[in-house]
Amino acid sequence: MLSVSIVTPVFNSMRTLDVFMEAILMQDFPHDKMEIVFADGGSTDGSREKIQVYADSNDIAIRLLENPLKTAEAGKAVAVRQVQGDVICLLDSDNILPDSHWLSQMMQPFEKHDIVASEPISYTWRKEDCPITRYCAMLGMSDPLCLYAGNYDRMCAVSGTWTKVPHKEEDCGSYLSIEFDHGMMPTIGANGFCMKRKELVESFEGNYLFDIDVLWELIQKKSETRIAKVKNGIVHLVYPDLKTFARKQDRRIRDFLFFSGNKGRKYPWSSVGMGKVVLFCLCTVTLLPVLVQMLIGFFRKGDIVAWLLHPLCCWITLFIYARGVVSGLFVRKQADRTGWKQ
Repeated sequence: MLSVSIVTPVFNSMRTLDVFMEAILMQDFPHDKMEIVFADGGSTDGSREKIQVYADSNDIAIRLLENPLKTAEAGKAVAVRQVQGDVICLLDSDNILPDSHWLSQMMQPFEKHDIVASEPISYTWRKEDCPITRYCAMLGMSDPLCLYAGNYDRMCAVSGTWTKVPHKEEDCGSYLSIEFDHGMMPTIGANGFCMKRKELVESFEGNYLFDIDVLWELIQKKSETRIAKVKNGIVHLVYPDLKTFARKQDRRIRDFLFFSGNKGRKYPWSSVGMGKVVLFCLCTVTLLPVLVQMLIGFFRKGDIVAWLLHPLCCWITLFIYARGVVSGLFVRKQADRTGWKQ
């Protein structure tokens, strides 16, 4: 049986750490074939102490590493280079495994030698979660711009599909076997993404592991690379409120411009096309297309309270991204993590 290393960057993650760990401990996958490697960016809220408590009181091997560069991407890079499992599972501290069979289901596709990675096909909607988390679960993404770009990677209630990126797809029962060409791929590689350790370690260099870049690099080097979209979900506790959503969108655009300018990113984001970005801007400003999307999502999945957030999230994204692009013309710097918490 293949072993698995769960890699989790943390930085003031006490809000979600307990439910994160409880979901892992309930997995029916053999605990002696698992390890959890945390990379801490300097938590001051008790996260480090809580992780040590779990390490001392459970039968799963748990390690805590230092992440001096603080960001989640840097934490993943630190941990991935020190794990021991045959498969690496990138699991953020705000990811909650929805049932006890999740890890076993994610590992099943690796029985085929041509499968190098697996990822859940959807986000899990739960009534008890806050409205914005429920909204993102049904939308299938945490950034509404991706809806127009078509490069999302989870089931979307608006479009009725898990991505608009062209691909070859084979139904293997419990999962879809997917092959992308060398031109474009969705934003795959986070929130429960699993990949063979050898291929993952060989597919990135430097101090940061950017999710989509790793798989992109592998696809460029190795023809007929196939991944599995497993027919299950994962809970992503994205944002507790709109204020946090706005703050994360600001962090996203600042980091993107900073690392793109320093050639720290590998995936050619220009392949998305400026026309799709312009379409997002026009639809958000005119509002009517956004309202139509909201109604489509509501009629397909219900939960009108959550869908009412769609126009707001589109407007917030447009404003913050526009502001970030304009300020990036003069100064590009990494987003400040001071005072950050999950």
